[in-house]
Amino acid sequence: MEKQIEIIFQNEDIVVCIKPADTVSEEGTKENPGMPALLSNQLKCEIFPVHRLDKAVGGLMVFAKNKKSAAYLSAQIASGKFVKCYYALVYGKTEDSGILEDLLYKDAAANKTFVVKRERKGVKKAKLSYEKAACGILDEKEVSLVKVRLYTGRSHQIRVQFASRKHPLVGDRRYGAKDGYKFPELYSCLLSFQSRETNEIMTFESKPGEEMKMSKYIV
Repeated sequence: MEKQIEIIFQNEDIVVCIKPADTVSEEGTKENPGMPALLSNQLKCEIFPVHRLDKAVGGLMVFAKNKKSAAYLSAQIASGKFVKCYYALVYGKTEDSGILEDLLYKDAAANKTFVVKRERKGVKKAKLSYEKAACGILDEKEVSLVKVRLYTGRSHQIRVQFASRKHPLVGDRRYGAKDGYKFPELYSCLLSFQSRETNEIMTFESKPGEEMKMSKYIV
């Protein structure tokens, strides 16, 4: 039985929904369909992806229902007007707030991103800001809950930028966590963008479910 996707909002142009962790945000396979196929089957309409979310990460996503809307949203993403925020539960005690800027290189064969020191072919600039929302103890280790705003959309960006500063995400063994959790503690919690129909700013927020360790730190 195919997954039923939780729909937060939809109109003739867009659908805002919750992507489950372990589901690809773009095209999948016949055995493991991605979000466009799942939504298209569920809503009986065309679906156009405009942004990505790591397979292992869940939370808010928006998809277009037509090419005009897809182009409109893509233009906002390119211009930096499309706001994306995430909750991340990381190991260690972070600063109360900060801006992280790095040069990132993705090794496609290994599906892993690295912080590098100089610009060269394939290297892209990455920027995010964060505020610490809570702190606590998990499995006798200090953890911090941070709310992150992305300014660039690089592959594994939040995961590698925090890991490079000795704050790997809980559950993110690919980037240095030494625990037994299945998925990284990262959740897409806010999307904000301009409506093509009304030009008004539309903002959507969501909190992670109780299955995530971070949920107990979120008010």
